[in-house]
Amino acid sequence: MFLERIDEPADLRGLSYDEVGTLAGEIRDFIVSAVAETGGHLGSNLGAVELSLALHRVFDSPTDAILWDTGHQAYVHKIVTGRRAQFERLRQADGLSGYPSREESRHDYIENSHASTVLSYAYGMAVARDAGVDPHRHIVAVIGDGSMTGGLAYEALNNLGHSKRRVIIVLNDNGRSYAPTVSNLSANVQGADERAEHPSISDRLTDKLAHALTDIRLNPVYVRRQRKLEDFLLHVPGVGTQAERAVEAIKAGVREFLQPPSFFEALGVRYVGPIDGHDMESLEDAFHNAIELSAEGPIVVHVLTQKGRGYPPAEDDDEKNLHDAPVFDPITGPPKAVPTGYTQAFAEAVIKEAEAEPRLVAVTAAMPGPTGLIPFQDRFPDRCFDVGIAEQHAVAGAAGMAMSGLLPVVAIYSTFLSRAWDQVVYDVALHRLGVIFCLDRAGVTGPDGASHHGVYDMALLSKVPGMRVLAPSSAQELQQMLHDAVGLAASGPVAIRYPRGSARMVDPEDIGAGLEGHKLRAGDGSVCLLAIGKMVANALKAAELLAAEGIDATVWDVRCCAPLDPTMIADAAAHHCVVTVEDGIREGGIGVSIGDAVGTLDPVVPIEALGVPTKFIPHAANPDRIHEQLGLHAQGIADTVRTVCGRSAPGNSGARRDAS
Repeated sequence: MFLERIDEPADLRGLSYDEVGTLAGEIRDFIVSAVAETGGHLGSNLGAVELSLALHRVFDSPTDAILWDTGHQAYVHKIVTGRRAQFERLRQADGLSGYPSREESRHDYIENSHASTVLSYAYGMAVARDAGVDPHRHIVAVIGDGSMTGGLAYEALNNLGHSKRRVIIVLNDNGRSYAPTVSNLSANVQGADERAEHPSISDRLTDKLAHALTDIRLNPVYVRRQRKLEDFLLHVPGVGTQAERAVEAIKAGVREFLQPPSFFEALGVRYVGPIDGHDMESLEDAFHNAIELSAEGPIVVHVLTQKGRGYPPAEDDDEKNLHDAPVFDPITGPPKAVPTGYTQAFAEAVIKEAEAEPRLVAVTAAMPGPTGLIPFQDRFPDRCFDVGIAEQHAVAGAAGMAMSGLLPVVAIYSTFLSRAWDQVVYDVALHRLGVIFCLDRAGVTGPDGASHHGVYDMALLSKVPGMRVLAPSSAQELQQMLHDAVGLAASGPVAIRYPRGSARMVDPEDIGAGLEGHKLRAGDGSVCLLAIGKMVANALKAAELLAAEGIDATVWDVRCCAPLDPTMIADAAAHHCVVTVEDGIREGGIGVSIGDAVGTLDPVVPIEALGVPTKFIPHAANPDRIHEQLGLHAQGIADTVRTVCGRSAPGNSGARRDAS
């Protein structure tokens, strides 16, 4: 076993190519086995094995900074930088993070898993290096898995090309993010496999020409001679300028023929590729030459990889090549991914509403499967728009659709909507446009950690003028809210936020409507619990615990977080004590807003707002564990009632109290 001998990157450099090939197979088996036990990102890491090994054989991390975007393709990087033994607790509480982590290793730099950011990091680090305050020799930015569809990547490319900073960009092109990559820069496009079996003569000629030019362009001797020739032609008396321009025109013509070189080089970034991302020798040759060529400025090494390579269930997964997977049997592979819980409820509801409303269209940012839009896409292929990992564009594009008479439903993860905050406020809300935001994975999400918890949406969106913010506590509530949102959108934007995982199933009498709260349990006037979304179930359980002690609590499902239901606020103010519960950020959250509203009616009612503290919450295998740690579970809510409300019994005025 070669894998057992790899404890740090230096251990890779003495291996022959045959030995590295054997090691690559061992690593793939190890990753499949590890992810089968804990769940995690599978397909992207299986495709990046040889690429990761080549990077660590050529570059000397951490003297050379290897930056990963997106971080979920860094499992191999973690394995070869001394963390193999920790994979048994991958994505578990107090265990190995599913993304690079600065606390785990000096080889890790970028912790968040949001895409398209790495080139900006690389630019900033290059500025610091060139200023003499950062010791890194080479800065290598690995971008892929669809990340080149994000606008920030293009902004950074433009700046890198203009500034001529020495950055080596590795474009890991596997043709996919979750879904097939929406980009003309990807060489791994859908349908490529069919064409590969019967390539046309022009395809074969283009392929040979591309590889021949890549070989030339990677040759530093050629580059130096090219510069000398251009300089010589420029100084030929009488015709120098015209001759030099003629050479440039020929080069430009070739670049236009072979995309994407022309795109990168128009920005001032040298391009080489595509390179076979599973051929170690080709990869290493390309990286060695890129080091020398980067002396003149940034360079892109375009690498073609196969997502899910080496594991048949991943290779055969047409939707996402097992991009991510739950716990599964490694022999048979995971079952086919299907929407569940709230996502499934949304998937069914959006089709139902679209059948009744022909103006309704769906927009997503590279995640039609995880957000539940695949059935919609199958049913209404001309009304579903995947714009790639480009949340700002998705929201601004939806604004344009709404402005022109359509009814766009933007399906997106809560944490990713923050990337489009400016567009939500100034492109949608300022224009009072009827855009419906359906925010999946809201609240504490669990194993993906700090960058994936969707805890800011309510606090932010509730402050946007004209925005209606709804939070369902059951599958039926979500479907009712989407139906209501179709009507509400006539006067402006609506957001519906719902958590990952299973959804409560309730009877018709437990379903609210419109912008009203819904009283689920009438108490004796002593304690009022106002809960939001997923926290409603915990509040009802807490009421049962309190009832066993003789405390008869009222329970409201807040439902509409903005604007707040005045009937619900008045009822809460009539109680002797109020406790609010939400799985969003507490400071500036909905509970604090409820407290302000109740306090306006009765300033002496004690009020406690329970929510997520203002800190980054680490990962845990199960979000319920995090809820327990934060006191948001049933017992924690009941304990809060006993502590805060015990001294405000009937007849005792008490004092209003807000606490974190």
